[in-house]
Amino acid sequence: MRWLLLSMLLLSGVEIGVFIWVGGMIGPWWVALLIILTGIIGVSLAKQQGVETWKKAQISMRNGAAPTSYIIDGICILIGGIFLFTPGFVTDIGGFILVIPFTRAPFKTYIGKLISKMMSNNTIIYRK
Repeated sequence: MRWLLLSMLLLSGVEIGVFIWVGGMIGPWWVALLIILTGIIGVSLAKQQGVETWKKAQISMRNGAAPTSYIIDGICILIGGIFLFTPGFVTDIGGFILVIPFTRAPFKTYIGKLISKMMSNNTIIYRK
């Protein structure tokens, strides 16, 4: 929990620094407009990707297969959507990376390995 709090404080400081830096180059009103624009585009993209992933998971379940990759996709899209909804350029970059399918792939692999490791350490218990 300590690391989460520290990372949130550090991220906030970086975001404020980027706001000031970009605002000095293009002006504060353009920064505000960019924040609103990236938020609207990002949340719309996250919603579209989430619905598409949900439909693919339903098809997978109807065919009798476990939707494991779609669950990890959904986790990435959820986290990316939260980042995109949060004002800031750094979080927007992270959010777009997690929401866009081809940039999400490396994170899916990492999250899958993390979940497997947690299951082998009995941190996460799988029950049928």
